[in-house]
Amino acid sequence: MDVLIKIKDREGVVHELQAPTDMAMNIMELCKAYELPVEGTCGGMAMCASCQCYVLNDVPLPEMGDDEEAMLSEAFYVKPNSRLGCQIPITESLEGLELELAPEN
Repeated sequence: MDVLIKIKDREGVVHELQAPTDMAMNIMELCKAYELPVEGTCGGMAMCASCQCYVLNDVPLPEMGDDEEAMLSEAFYVKPNSRLGCQIPITESLEGLELELAPEN
């Protein structure tokens, strides 16, 4: 099953992406698959914040882990709604999620 996720890029363009729930992907990998400008330098280990995004609506997300919290405490452009895309697995509960890519560091 696919879920619809909207991601606003750094130019303000909103991309409506079909995200498969059966491939064990995360938001960072989804952005890369659709060629959105997300580096993911650390490969999804919550060690670089290059996939930081802002959550724009109220969709249930997994709790923030210690590694993600520590990385965001050191990152630039952090807001209260910041998350690392690599730490958000794509599941059916993300249907309708709206995100905005954070500025590049």
